[in-house]
Amino acid sequence: MRILTFILLFCVVTVGVAQQTVGSMKTKTLVVRDSVFIDSVSINPNRFQLLDTTGKPIDTAFYNVDFSLAKITFSNTFLNTAANDTLKASYLPYPDFLTKRYFQLDKSIIVENNDDLNKLYQLNQQEKGVKTFTPFDGLNTSGSISRGIRVGNNQNTVLDSQLDLQISGQISPRVGLRASIQDSNIPLQEGGYSQNLDEFDQVFIELFSDNWSIRAGDVNLVQNESFFASFEKKVQGISLGATLNPEGNSTNLFAAGALVRGVFTESKFQGQEGNQGPYKLTGPNGELFVLIVSGSETVYVNGVPLVRGENKDYVIDYNAGEIMFNSTYPITSEMRISVQYQFSERNYTRIIATGGGNYESDNLKIGAFVYSENDSKNQPLQQNLNAQQVAILADAGDDMSQMFTSSVQPSEFSENRVLYRLETINNQPVYVFSTNAEDELFQIQFSNVGANNGDYILSDASAINRIYEYVAPVNGVPQGSFAPVIQLEAPTKLQIGVVNGRYKPSKKTNLYFEIAGSKNDLNLFSDIDDDDNDGVATKFDFRQRIVTNDSLWNLDAFGTFNYIQDEYQSIQRIYNIEFERDWNLQTPIGSQAYVIGGLELSNQKQGIVNYSFQQLDYKDNFSGSRHVFNSALTFGRLKTFVNSSYLNSEGSEIDSEFLRANINAVYGFKKSWIGAKYSAENNQQRQVATDSLTGDSQRFMNYEVYTGVGDSTNVFAEIGYRYRVNDSVQSNELTRVSNSNNYYLKSRLINTSNTKLAVFANYRVLEDETEDDNDDVSLNSRIVYSQFIANKKISLNTTFETNSGTLPQQEFTYVEVDTGEGQYTWNDYNNNGVQELEEFEIAQFQDEARFIRVLLPNQVFIRTHQNKFSQTLSLNLRSWEKETNGFKKFMSHFYNQTAYLIDRKIRRDGEAFDINPFNDNDEKELALNLSFRNSIFFNRGKQKYTTSYSYVSTKAKNLLSTGLQENIQQSHQINFNHKFAESWLISIENQLSTTESISQNFESRNFNIEGVSIDPKLSYLLSRQTRFDIFYNYNFQDNLIGGKEQLDQQKFGLGFSYANQQQFAISGEFNYIQNDFSGSAFSPVAYQMLEGLQPDKNYTWQFLTQKKLTKYLDLNLSYNGRKSENLDAIHTGSVQLRAYF
Repeated sequence: MRILTFILLFCVVTVGVAQQTVGSMKTKTLVVRDSVFIDSVSINPNRFQLLDTTGKPIDTAFYNVDFSLAKITFSNTFLNTAANDTLKASYLPYPDFLTKRYFQLDKSIIVENNDDLNKLYQLNQQEKGVKTFTPFDGLNTSGSISRGIRVGNNQNTVLDSQLDLQISGQISPRVGLRASIQDSNIPLQEGGYSQNLDEFDQVFIELFSDNWSIRAGDVNLVQNESFFASFEKKVQGISLGATLNPEGNSTNLFAAGALVRGVFTESKFQGQEGNQGPYKLTGPNGELFVLIVSGSETVYVNGVPLVRGENKDYVIDYNAGEIMFNSTYPITSEMRISVQYQFSERNYTRIIATGGGNYESDNLKIGAFVYSENDSKNQPLQQNLNAQQVAILADAGDDMSQMFTSSVQPSEFSENRVLYRLETINNQPVYVFSTNAEDELFQIQFSNVGANNGDYILSDASAINRIYEYVAPVNGVPQGSFAPVIQLEAPTKLQIGVVNGRYKPSKKTNLYFEIAGSKNDLNLFSDIDDDDNDGVATKFDFRQRIVTNDSLWNLDAFGTFNYIQDEYQSIQRIYNIEFERDWNLQTPIGSQAYVIGGLELSNQKQGIVNYSFQQLDYKDNFSGSRHVFNSALTFGRLKTFVNSSYLNSEGSEIDSEFLRANINAVYGFKKSWIGAKYSAENNQQRQVATDSLTGDSQRFMNYEVYTGVGDSTNVFAEIGYRYRVNDSVQSNELTRVSNSNNYYLKSRLINTSNTKLAVFANYRVLEDETEDDNDDVSLNSRIVYSQFIANKKISLNTTFETNSGTLPQQEFTYVEVDTGEGQYTWNDYNNNGVQELEEFEIAQFQDEARFIRVLLPNQVFIRTHQNKFSQTLSLNLRSWEKETNGFKKFMSHFYNQTAYLIDRKIRRDGEAFDINPFNDNDEKELALNLSFRNSIFFNRGKQKYTTSYSYVSTKAKNLLSTGLQENIQQSHQINFNHKFAESWLISIENQLSTTESISQNFESRNFNIEGVSIDPKLSYLLSRQTRFDIFYNYNFQDNLIGGKEQLDQQKFGLGFSYANQQQFAISGEFNYIQNDFSGSAFSPVAYQMLEGLQPDKNYTWQFLTQKKLTKYLDLNLSYNGRKSENLDAIHTGSVQLRAYF
């Protein structure tokens, strides 16, 4: 009977799921781009189909689909040959029962198991008949909100706030809610550096149903149904969407209004041979410092989009604005790298608004929308414009070279600023650095105006803010590069309106049109130059099936006409990332006319053949024609791909011919494959006036063979060889300049539950055929090996990686923040009143933490070769705990863990490189991160003769703008814990340590400290809730170099803690510290040895109280203090309320 019941239920569920599958299939029209998002949820890979406008499937060779992200990425071949700009995607989003979160237990009644007495716990029984209020009843919620205040006699009052709330669920049968609210006033991200708080807070609330949705907070606005005005922007505001009559001829409406988080821009650069990075991204006007909106970037190499991730193609530092390519994606000098991204621009409050809709029936779809993005000129953020500066902007029109003004501002004295006084030298007013509070002082921002265009030079880079010095002109020629002026930024406005539509008069005919108009004002303060603000763009597409034969070949004709006025301004890029290179465009001027016509043969079994003729004209200075032929054909086990084009163009200054071909053939066996590739380019650009080749002319031929075996999704190996020859302009001819030989291996050799082994290697030699330069040799490799041995009692993980790149000579500064929210403190060791880089220390106490460390734009990069090796080894014999064998049972008490890491960067000179990570070469070594740690435990976590011994050795070397900084640490540590007589716990910590610091340019940072410490502790456990501690610490430290500082420290302390049934907890500690110190007590080495305290007698104390006010509300009180001899006591207290959801 149970079997029959199970079969019946299985059939009912299967039918239900099948019905849901059929009923949930969706169809969406997509505009062809490099990459397109299909939906906001994951989709089923087995029920996906991409169709053209006639309903014919698109060959999968032309695109890749990430089904988890619902994202399509098209190949360059398809982008260059697509006859239509829109496609239809038929797909099945995963149903609710797959995406919904399920729980075996009710999370609301689960209590964490934690023995920490400072935590509060509560077990209550609800009285019968009493109805309790539960916030967010019916929704899945998690998180907390806290508000606190910190006060002290050594700091200002500081308000702390944190919010972390996650909500999901149904608020009614037809309305759902999703929300994520995260906010914190702590100015640090996980990496330890801060640039802008807003980039690390995430807030959104979304209400939705089957036919409408409303989202407020962080919104990702996407418009992909327009050709001339497509965009994707991360903003902060509100968006709305609704569908009317979804079952019939539907109408979709949408609207959004927001503050813009970033401005779209693009950074292009050529890859450097064997250099994996970092590569610095610059702003639209060459700004070295750009803060990138996280997740907004798209990286292209030779027109192909890459994937971000440590195990993918690249990683990016959003704060520093630097991109680093992984060793598994080798970079060469033949790669064109383009990065599109949003960067935070805070000149004005910028507002974006958009709204529109579309109507869709079986044969007709028509839509319209408007878009507006403008600065609020009366709300400048980083600029405080006065009347004179507004007048400068009003007279400048659109000419940025006229938007400069003096940056001199009167200022009161402050030790946190670099200030100047006014003097007269050679009858010229000159600003001179000053720390005298009695002077009339000015705060000045200097701008780099180019060599021999300014009267100031950088005189001191050791201060946290750069100090500039006047240099007199020589024979009337300025000798500096800086001037006391700033570039004013004008507020701008961009407005766009779009109408587009698609009409299918028959199954064989597909028509599309689009009309767009833009208004682009580059200076809202000025009416000058406004005659070029308005522009129009139009588009018309058609596709006609000429021959239909489903079993044989089908023939289509297609055509496109684009007209774009020179004054038209799009929101983001219109054409593909390689469009300018495809047409050899330099600086096209005038309105654009672009015509495409062609034929396409297709067969569902054998593939597709496509030919098109393209004509591109710019009214004033360019006319070009292009023939494009592409095919993707299958002949049994042989697959072939061809992408070729020929360009002939004429311009007012340059004429060009550009021939390209890419051919790939793959023959597949049962479990292996073999293939060959050929690619070539011949690009000749000639100056019209002299008939000479330009420097952009080039020619290359590339040959590649490869073979592989296995399954690329499991165990496989592929090896290949690539040979390329490069020709460049020499004496007005294309002459051989270099050739390269490339050998590569990609593999996953073992992939089992106990063993995994993956190997990647790429060896490349670039031979220079001129007499001037040496050959470039590069090796990129990665080996990842993991192994479980003896039923997982032993685990081993090994990684070895090599690559070549550059090392930034890092510059940084310190910025003052609210007390307690920083990490660093400033000690004026030389009493000159100037905050210098070597005078900042990691704060030992919260009331001293007033500064954060901020990276400055890197400008100096040094070529390096990097070797990285890491290994972890764990021995866990706890599974022998129940063995009767005496030896095994004894060994079950032991646990050992070993971790080793070496990450070394050495200077790369010429073609030689050292791949041995253990080779110590101090002369070439520029950066090092070396660490070794071994810990062996006996009775781990049992408090019964629990013993551990740890040996730790670390060495770090960093290249800073102030020189090399090296830190070396070694320590031996023994810990012992034992509980006896039911209520007594004894703990002993002993440590021998060596700490060495070596600074290239700061003598005060050089020290070598040897230390020994003994730290016994006795605890009495009065009950499960109450504990008393008495402890003693002896610490001896001796600096063997420099000032020979010495510390003999003794510390006596008492502590207690009490917790009452999760309702109330209190803990406290009092310490008496006697510091017998010899040497200068006001120095970097003394600050480290004394840990921020003073010689002789010191007292520290702290108390913490926690009270659970209600089921959802906690109150935390803390008080900390310290007192040093001959100094006043310092008191710090805080109050915090935390509510839990």
